[in-house]
Amino acid sequence: MRKKREGKQRKKQGIYEKYIKRGLDIVSASLGLVVLSPIMIGMSVLIRIKLGKPVIFIQERPGKDERIFRMYKFRSMSDARGEDGELLPDEKRLEKFGKILRATSLDELPELVNILKGEMSVVGPRPLLVRDMVFMTRKQRRRHEVRGGLTGLAQVMGRNAIDWETKLELDLKYIDNITFLGDMKIIFRTMITAFIKREGITEAEMATALDYGDYLLRNQKVVKQEYERKQKEAKGILKRK
Repeated sequence: MRKKREGKQRKKQGIYEKYIKRGLDIVSASLGLVVLSPIMIGMSVLIRIKLGKPVIFIQERPGKDERIFRMYKFRSMSDARGEDGELLPDEKRLEKFGKILRATSLDELPELVNILKGEMSVVGPRPLLVRDMVFMTRKQRRRHEVRGGLTGLAQVMGRNAIDWETKLELDLKYIDNITFLGDMKIIFRTMITAFIKREGITEAEMATALDYGDYLLRNQKVVKQEYERKQKEAKGILKRK
């Protein structure tokens, strides 16, 4: 009997996940774009005034089945540069306005377009970076069996305030237990976390979350040579895209 490789077996989809979830995503994203359009237009104007152009930040991320797609977000950092012409550190470019956008998750609203295009879902593991993906184990990469989400279980359980291993474990827990009630709970808790508690947005004393590879290197869970090899692998994936 052939031995199953770790992380390759896929769970059987339930009725909600197979037949209902995508339809609800389309309805939710459509209504969201209509209802929130005045806010999004106003935010676009403010971003253009305070941060300049472009208003929309586009970044390539691995989605379902690790297919690379372009994820849209409202820009939250300036292009401030030092005397050497290089971009300043994130904490210098993420000013008060940008922090408010991230703290309330308003910078994520353009992802409603990604949901309509079928690249994302309202609820699912957050789409990470290719340079994060290459450091994951085969088991952890199972998170890409489903569409990434606007919000997810890891986001309501601490977001970037929890360590990477816990975050990825929560992603796997979610994809193995996708239900309508579970998704509704995550959406409700997301609104509480983003607009009332405003917690877990970034890691302690950091403007942006630490990449998975940097986290592993900092905690001596990967050697420098392997770290550099994986970074080259990530760049290669993006070039082949």
